[in-house]
Amino acid sequence: MERSADWMDQAQGDLEHARHDLSAGFYDWACFSSQQAAEKAVKAVFQKLGVEVWGHSVADLLLELSRHGQHVPDELIDFALELDKAYILTRYPNAHPSGSPRRRYTRTEAERLVAYAEQILQFCENLLASIQS
Repeated sequence: MERSADWMDQAQGDLEHARHDLSAGFYDWACFSSQQAAEKAVKAVFQKLGVEVWGHSVADLLLELSRHGQHVPDELIDFALELDKAYILTRYPNAHPSGSPRRRYTRTEAERLVAYAEQILQFCENLLASIQS
């Protein structure tokens, strides 16, 4: 069953969550939710293409998308590489030498990752609109 709309809906919800966390000062969660939004948006495109993919790396998913004939700008790969760093480190205290993740992420960092996720979602939405069912 093709569920790209469901994946994109969840991606948009995750991005909304990231924005809310950013405004509330939960910078670690804003970064994580940004990564999740980007991951789910790319997976929505694969759903539309009828291709099953696994994994959580947004960069790897975008590179795989390019192998399926979709041009992915290098800038988005760079954004994805940074987003991928937020997948684990934002959630686990033992991922850092000291301190909890909630004390190790900044507003500037969260703003940047939210912006990266927004651009990846826009890219994926444009792809979805161009893919024939």
